[in-house]
Amino acid sequence: MGGLAALAREAGHQVTGCDAGVYPPMSEQLGALGINLIEGYGADQMSLQPDLYVIGNVVSRARTPQGAAKFPLMEAILESGAAYTSGPQWLAEHVLQGRHVLAVAGTHGKTTTTSMLAWILEATGRRPGFLVGGVPLNFGISARLGGPSIQAGSGQRPLFVIEADEYDTAFFDKRSKFVHYRPRTAVLNNLEFDHADIFDDLASIERQFHHLVRTVPGSGRVVVNGLEESLARVLHAGCWSEVRSFGAAVSDFSAIGEPHDFEVRQGGRPVGRVRWSLSGQHNQLNALAAIAAADHVGIAPAEAAQALGCFENVRRRMEVRGRVREMTVYDDFAHHPTAIRTTVDGLRRKAGPAARILAVFEPRSNTMKLGTMKAQLPWSLEGADLAFCHAGGLDWDAREALAPMGARAKVADTVEQLVQQVVAHAKPGDHILCMSNGGFGGVHQKLLDALKPK
Repeated sequence: MGGLAALAREAGHQVTGCDAGVYPPMSEQLGALGINLIEGYGADQMSLQPDLYVIGNVVSRARTPQGAAKFPLMEAILESGAAYTSGPQWLAEHVLQGRHVLAVAGTHGKTTTTSMLAWILEATGRRPGFLVGGVPLNFGISARLGGPSIQAGSGQRPLFVIEADEYDTAFFDKRSKFVHYRPRTAVLNNLEFDHADIFDDLASIERQFHHLVRTVPGSGRVVVNGLEESLARVLHAGCWSEVRSFGAAVSDFSAIGEPHDFEVRQGGRPVGRVRWSLSGQHNQLNALAAIAAADHVGIAPAEAAQALGCFENVRRRMEVRGRVREMTVYDDFAHHPTAIRTTVDGLRRKAGPAARILAVFEPRSNTMKLGTMKAQLPWSLEGADLAFCHAGGLDWDAREALAPMGARAKVADTVEQLVQQVVAHAKPGDHILCMSNGGFGGVHQKLLDALKPK
């Protein structure tokens, strides 16, 4: 929604917004754009009298235990008959019309892959518009409208790259957000069970992904991870567009070499090389997906690979927040067990087998709060030497879930207690990896402050 606000502002609209507990980097970006952010959802905001309310999917008709509306502003909007729409619907009608949309979908890696693709297009002169669920360091902003490509031929549509989320659109539109985007290039990066608060099982999510595939025109391209059986099932249900695969040994786009330095192959032939600072096999796969998508709009894989050599990743993706006494504190968005495991494994490859990794995490996503994937946590943390879990607000027993890890796992009920535990075990040379899809109570700075020599 913050990126959406930025697009509306760039388009010339006066924009205000409301939310609760906004944290960096989005709070900083909104402030820099001069977008007034109101704390809370009070009905008194009706006095602003906007032409349109754009409703995010955090808003609902929920009530407090005392029976009061949790979102009084929404109730007032409905009572007044004021105009409102969802974020994805607004995008479809006011931004995406007439553009060649490149949409990146998947359980993991959407933000990073979207950022890679946007950067490839930018570095090769295409000046894309984009909307990313994070802040790509190459751009410093999460969204922009873009402009005419300096490489465009006559009649070529302006390009727009969008992170395509399978989460539902709004309380009044329970379809996945991405069905609104109508892409001509669709990336299906991976697919496994997530969002247990709105999906019953993996088949339910596969059905939504197939809805996305149905919207791609015949001249479009579906870029699919050849390693994923779930995506094979999605395409088997029907596909009417060109398909390009990546990742598997026998696929249209594959890689040979280590994740930080690898040869890109197309149809088994070498076509480029990526040398960059990123680590982890997941980022190697993300790169192949971005290269295959860029190829659809005329960018040679060699050009795309060269552009990725200057890719700087996204804020909160293995972002170094500081170093104290030879200890490095990282911030990462990982919150699903598979994402946690790939993030830890990526750091292990980078730091080496002898380095100590301290994984500090909180199960904050709706799925993790429900405890649906708690049994996978020990598996996800296998690559860490020690794990520290913030269990505040959980309805399930984190100590019991992490018991298979024995003394390697510590659990705390507050961020302050968690910091004390980490400081008690940290040693010079350690890599302290903090993982959450929220602000995590400012744990990164609290750790850096607490680790300073007294």
